[in-house]
Amino acid sequence: MNAPEISVALPIYNEEESVPVLCEKLHEALEPMGRSYEIILVDDGSKDGSWDAMCAAARKYPHLRLVRFRRNFGQTAALAAGFDHARGRIVVTMDSDLQNDPADIPAVIECLERENADAVSGWRKDRKDSLVRTFPSRVMNGFIAWYLDLPIHDNGCSLKAYRSEVVKGFHLYGEMHRFVIAHAKWVGGKIVEMPVRHHARQYGTSKYAALFGLARIPRVVLDTITMKFLLKYSNRPMHLFGKFGGWCLLVGALMLGLVGLEWLTSLFGAGAWFGDSYLVKRPFWVIAPFMFLGFAAQFIVMGLNAELNTRTYFESQKKSVYTVRETFESPEG
Repeated sequence: MNAPEISVALPIYNEEESVPVLCEKLHEALEPMGRSYEIILVDDGSKDGSWDAMCAAARKYPHLRLVRFRRNFGQTAALAAGFDHARGRIVVTMDSDLQNDPADIPAVIECLERENADAVSGWRKDRKDSLVRTFPSRVMNGFIAWYLDLPIHDNGCSLKAYRSEVVKGFHLYGEMHRFVIAHAKWVGGKIVEMPVRHHARQYGTSKYAALFGLARIPRVVLDTITMKFLLKYSNRPMHLFGKFGGWCLLVGALMLGLVGLEWLTSLFGAGAWFGDSYLVKRPFWVIAPFMFLGFAAQFIVMGLNAELNTRTYFESQKKSVYTVRETFESPEG
């Protein structure tokens, strides 16, 4: 089969009621574009009749490809499966609860091509959720945008479009689905954000309770810190650990030098520099410099160990340390 131009990947989890309407609206949005497309529905171990509804839709509508997990692996795994099975040169993702509007897909794709971008992220500018859901989301979005230097307002919006080369080399695990845009930016991709419609949920119930939304904040913070390390220092970890080690070495050496200098001057009758007793007689000023020097040694050893692991990772998997936008060869004369 020829590869389609557009792949739309959606994770499905307990969305039995929304699947028939979702598939109808997806085809209504994609068919008039006049371009080849496929819709990949990934059943993330649903416990209701979602799979049966997906199979019924596949018999009714063309271009549907279904993937079913043996159990619930989570949104990240479902999105990863969608990327793995996608064959189009443009990959669109969105939620399956119909809060994202499938009618926005053509506009998102048009924006991607008009702006010559590598990724377009939807912005739920007029979000139709309660405060207990929007507040944790705004906190997380603000932190992620600031810490990872992302030029977008709404990282949590699932409606996004990517050029396939941006997502094909990104291995998702844990809860890294929210950082695909960050990866696209890290590989040198051009990121664009555009407002999209957002609707109140009509079918089923939200998978995120209010308390769980607040409880996710610390986890998102930790994931963001991890992502920062992976993006910036994955191929040069010594630069991170060595930086901390260098500061500890500097502080320890300065403190030790100050104590030693005061002790030497005391041999020539000089008085104590700080207070009534010499620094060499104060436990803090004797112990702390050696503690900082010990920390410095630990950080440097950790950096060397991380460098060895990094080399093993890249060389064993033959993983490239660069990405190519395009190539060009002159015609043969």
